[in-house]
Amino acid sequence: MGETIEFPGEHIETRVPRRARPLWRDVLGDVLRDERLEQERILTEVARTAGVSPQYLSEVERGRKEASSEVLGAVADALGLELVDVVGRVAGRLALREIHGVPASGIAGMHRSDIAPSVAPGSGAPTNAYLLAA
Repeated sequence: MGETIEFPGEHIETRVPRRARPLWRDVLGDVLRDERLEQERILTEVARTAGVSPQYLSEVERGRKEASSEVLGAVADALGLELVDVVGRVAGRLALREIHGVPASGIAGMHRSDIAPSVAPGSGAPTNAYLLAA
């Protein structure tokens, strides 16, 4: 077949391998499933309330499907959450992985109490930092 052509000064064995990063859809699915289970609700009831099929919601929770913003909003509503809460939880879990090296297996199964936006002292306003509850 073809041959590999190296760029000047670059050797294949010296390149830094990219870390495997969790996919947004995988972490999103974990967040939605964790919330549903924390509420002790079954998938079919949440799917019915959101107006989606149970099969589709199951695939979203397992990270097999990318949910549209409309579907994500409907599922968030069905769970009693604001869309910004869902997005914040996903971002928090991704940040833990990126900043602190929490492995993907450590991210899965984390609950909202594990990741909470911090509040600036005396202001009551959220900061951009996230704290991991012990």
